[in-house]
Amino acid sequence: MKSLILTLTAVAIVAGTASAGDVTGKITLKGTPAPEKEIPVDPTCGKLQAGKKVMTRFYVADSTGGLADCVVYLEGAKGGAAAAAPVVIDQKGCEYLPYINSAQVNQPIRVLNSDPLMHNVHPTPAMDGNKEQNKAQMAGGAPLEFTFAKAEKFLRFKCDVHPWMFSYVSVFDHGFHAVSGKDGSFKIAGVPDGKYKLVVEHRKGGKVEKDIEVKGGAKADLDMAAK
Repeated sequence: MKSLILTLTAVAIVAGTASAGDVTGKITLKGTPAPEKEIPVDPTCGKLQAGKKVMTRFYVADSTGGLADCVVYLEGAKGGAAAAAPVVIDQKGCEYLPYINSAQVNQPIRVLNSDPLMHNVHPTPAMDGNKEQNKAQMAGGAPLEFTFAKAEKFLRFKCDVHPWMFSYVSVFDHGFHAVSGKDGSFKIAGVPDGKYKLVVEHRKGGKVEKDIEVKGGAKADLDMAAK
């Protein structure tokens, strides 16, 4: 596999006041990762995909190289707006959607089942203080909710009925985090003025980080690369 470069451009812009700004940017994948692999699914789940192949989702990039599913956060940050709405994960076509998410400690993570069959939802945290659970969820069943009291990166959800089904949620003890979208863009809102370490983590591509300064009315462009 050729070397991979994650290039991050982040811009700090004023957002509403002179003492807080949004950190926004785009993450771009450089290099050619190994091809994604087809996942062999059972016939019932295959029918739900209407002939579409179920593939691994290790590197999801658009035509410009914008890399999705990167967790972006300010290392060591404190505070931030309390999360009001639950994080939502759906089970659709025997896949967890989205594949990567982020949440705050004690924020509800709500899992839906949009499939006409049973799944089981099995979060497997590695951090002491975060409880492992395993709950069956019937077709059309009520949403299941989970909370985690400790920060933990890429906390895994899986389905033991369909062993190819995974989703990962990075849990933070502050509100300054985001996940890059389909075009590689991200936004961390309402960041107080100050100096921070901006970190990007991708489950396969690793981690890149850069010191930034958010300053009311200021604009800062920066690039990050990891080979």
